[in-house]
This record gives sequence, C-alpha cells and structure tokens, in this order.
Amino acid sequence: MKRIVIKQIMLGLAVSALVAGGMPLATAQTTAGSDAQTAQPGATGTAKPTKAERKAARKQARAKKNAELKKLEDAGYQPSRDDPNYPSDLQKAQKKAGIGTGASQ
Repeated sequence: MKRIVIKQIMLGLAVSALVAGGMPLATAQTTAGSDAQTAQPGATGTAKPTKAERKAARKQARAKKNAELKKLEDAGYQPSRDDPNYPSDLQKAQKKAGIGTGASQ
C-alpha cells in the first residue's frame, strides 16, 4: 500500500513539473514589468497576430515582392533566362529600377 502512495505522489510531482515547465515565462515578467504595461494600455507584447492578420501580412508582402519583380523585369531583367552574367544583370536592373541591392534582402 505504501508503494502505491509513493508512486502516486511521484506521478503527481512529475505531472506538476511538466505543467509548470510548459507555462510561458511571460507570467514571471508581468510582475516586474507591470509598470510598463500599465503605462500603455492594450500593449501586451506577447499577443500573437490573428490568422486574418497573418494572411493580410503575407498578402501584402507577396504584392510588394511581385511589384518589385515587375519593376526589375521592366528594367530589363529576365529571371527565367539562364544567364552567365546573372549577378551583374540583376544589379544593373536594380540600379535602373531604383531598387536596393539584392544582398540586403
């Protein structure tokens, strides 16, 4: 009987440790940074964007990249062509289109 009780206690401690280990660390920071959060109501910092917000962000990023590619193509860059002068052609098209260098992206 004593072994069963010890096993139950150990199981309870193990489960508690797993649950406590899975808790976000932000709960410990809320007490230390509570002044900063009260100064700016609504600024949670740990809030995840909703699915609709992520979708809108992806759509906006895709539109930006497509517009940039269109500018490069209008400046003479052909991405589908197997070009031995690839980097220099792309850089020349970027200068002509007024787009930043490709190395920073």
